[in-house]
Amino acid sequence: MADTTRRDFLTTSAAAMAAAAAAGRALAQPAPPAAVPAGAFYENGPVRIRYLDTGGSGFPLLIIPGGGLNSTIEGLITSHPFNAIDELKNEFRCVACDLRTAYAGESTGPLEVERPWDAFTDDHIGVMDHLGIDRFMVLGFCIGGPFIWNLIERAPNRVVAAVTAQPSGHRPEQPTLFYDNNMANWGQEIVKRRPEIAPATVERFLSRMYNTSPDFVFTVTRDFVRASQTPVLVLPDDVPAHPYAVAMETVMLAPKSEVSMYPWKEPPERIPIAVRQIRSFLRAHRPAAS
Repeated sequence: MADTTRRDFLTTSAAAMAAAAAAGRALAQPAPPAAVPAGAFYENGPVRIRYLDTGGSGFPLLIIPGGGLNSTIEGLITSHPFNAIDELKNEFRCVACDLRTAYAGESTGPLEVERPWDAFTDDHIGVMDHLGIDRFMVLGFCIGGPFIWNLIERAPNRVVAAVTAQPSGHRPEQPTLFYDNNMANWGQEIVKRRPEIAPATVERFLSRMYNTSPDFVFTVTRDFVRASQTPVLVLPDDVPAHPYAVAMETVMLAPKSEVSMYPWKEPPERIPIAVRQIRSFLRAHRPAAS
């Protein structure tokens, strides 16, 4: 009975959001190209992470760009469905980073073959520690989905609330999708640009990351999501790397989940409605003192 009620609630919420989108299409405005700020660096041994911090007194919001292993601040600003920094910096202290594996970015660091997901989470937590930030919210696109769940598992008392937008996930019908795509694209490019990284290391790294017990959101189990008390807003997508079924499974499992209308990126006039929901969600879960 509880599952039926929850499904009815989610269906009703999605329908209401779709109606609001139709009424609000006039809100969509073309945005001019944004300049990419210079950023600063956090260093920890062989790891050097470029980050952007908007500063200010707003509650901290870690924003994780999409783009897979080539995830960068520039991509977040110039190629995502919306510029999350510009949309949210007036209310929140926004922090974003280039991944250490992003050949198009300025971060550098070794490929940690035995613990690829945790190495990235080390970097995200390290940047927040470097900035003196204890508790924060997080918004992540694409690969940011698995990163967010890993952050919630690693630092449950620090992540106040999370938004996963077009999250990545495992497709049983295409079990080697991420490994194959990265070997053919990212892997070839990273070896060219960083000659200290051997092709064999890239293969072992990707195999460990995506082919060792691949399932669900890659980083945590269904039981973990079912038990998580962190509020999560999910904006589903449905392309090969962003499976709708996995996104909606997290919605159904997480006890404090919310979901956007779907599709939320098409037509483009719907995007401002999705941004408004993200903003409302973050406001609702922002600690009262902030």
